[in-house]
Amino acid sequence: MKEFELKYGCNPNQKPSKIFMANGDDLPIKILSGRPGYINFLDAFNSWQLVKELKEALGLPAVTSFKHVSPTSAAVGIPLSDTLKKACFVDDIEGLDDSPLACAYARARGTDRMCSFGDWVALSDVCDVTTAKMIKREVSDGIIAPGYEPEALEILKSKRKGNYNVVEIDPDYVPDPVEHKQVFGITFEQGRNNFRIDKDLLSNIVTANKNLPDSAVRDLIISLITLKYTQSNSVCYAVDGQAIGVGAGQQSRIHCTRLAGSKADTWFLRQHEKVLNLPFKPDIGRPDRDNVIDGYINKNEEDVCADGIWQKYFTTQPEPLTDEEAKAYLATKNDVALGSDAFFPFSDNIERAYRSGVKYIAEPGGSIRDDAVIDCCDKYGMAMAFTGMRLFHH
Repeated sequence: MKEFELKYGCNPNQKPSKIFMANGDDLPIKILSGRPGYINFLDAFNSWQLVKELKEALGLPAVTSFKHVSPTSAAVGIPLSDTLKKACFVDDIEGLDDSPLACAYARARGTDRMCSFGDWVALSDVCDVTTAKMIKREVSDGIIAPGYEPEALEILKSKRKGNYNVVEIDPDYVPDPVEHKQVFGITFEQGRNNFRIDKDLLSNIVTANKNLPDSAVRDLIISLITLKYTQSNSVCYAVDGQAIGVGAGQQSRIHCTRLAGSKADTWFLRQHEKVLNLPFKPDIGRPDRDNVIDGYINKNEEDVCADGIWQKYFTTQPEPLTDEEAKAYLATKNDVALGSDAFFPFSDNIERAYRSGVKYIAEPGGSIRDDAVIDCCDKYGMAMAFTGMRLFHH
C-alpha cells in the first residue's frame, strides 16, 4: 500500500488528508480492520515507538495507552498482585498470569482509566487471545502491534460492530534518520531522536544517596522512555514496572509535577480498601465506575456519597474516604521513580514529588539552581541521576 486516504485531518474541515511515504515506498503497515483517522495514526506511530524501545531496553513485553499524542501510561509485563488486579478491573480474567503481554496491558490500561477512555493501544509483541479479550471490553479507538494470533484478530475485528481499528506494523521497519514536518507552509527538518535510553544513562548520581536498586533503574527507564513520546513539558512517575502519573504539555514544570503527582496519588488510592469495596450497583458500567471512583477519591464536582446522589451508583451509602485516611495511606508509598524531560528549575518540584512517594529521580541537570535541587533531594534521602540529555517532544 503506497498511501491511505483519511476521512479528514485533525478536524473535519481539514481536507484532503492522507498518509504516504515521501520516497514512494510502501507504507510499513497493514490495516486489518476499521478506518483509522489522522489523530489515530499520530497516536499509533508514536505509541509503537514507545513500546518498541521499552521492549528493547528491558527485555519484557511492553504496552502503552495513548490519547491525543501522549501516553496515559506505559508498562512492562510483570504479574499483578490480587489487589492491583481488582483496582485495574481485571481480577476476573482467566489466564492473566500466563501472559506477560496481557499483564502489561492490564497495567497500562488500568493506571489512568479516565484518561484512557477511547484510547489507542500499542503492543510490543504479537497480540494474544487473553490481551484481545481485555481490549474488547474497553472503550478504545484502535490498536497497533507487530502481529495478531488468528483468534485474537477475530476477537478484535468483532469490536465496535466490526469497525475497530486494527493496524499491523512491520517490526523491522526503520525510518529515515532525518525527518520533516510542515508548519504554516514552512518545512522543518531535524535528525530523528534516536537517543538510546538504558541503565548507563543513570550512572551520574549527584546526590549523597547513590543507591539505585534494579527496580528503580527499571522504573526510571520506563519513565524516561515514556517521556520521550510525551508532549512537553512533561514529567512521569513510575513504580512496579509501570508509569502511574504522566503530566504532559504544561508550560510550567511545577504544574507538570503537580498534575502527574495527583494522577499517581489517585492510582495509589484506587487500591485503598475503601475504594476496592465500594458497593456498586451491578448495572453500573466500567466507564461510569471510573468516573465515580475518581469523584470518590478526589471529591470532584459531585459528592458521590451524599444523600440523593449515592443511590444512583451504590446499593448502600459508602463512607467517604477522609483526607486523613488518604494522607496516611499515601505516606506508606515511598519507592516511586520520577523522570523529567528537562531540568528542574526550582526545588519546589522535589517537594511535590516527595509528597507522592518519590525516592528516585532522573533529569538532565543543567539548571543554575541545580545545587538547590540536589540539596532538597538530600534532605529527603532521595537518589537523583543527571542524564545530561533533554527529551523534548513536539
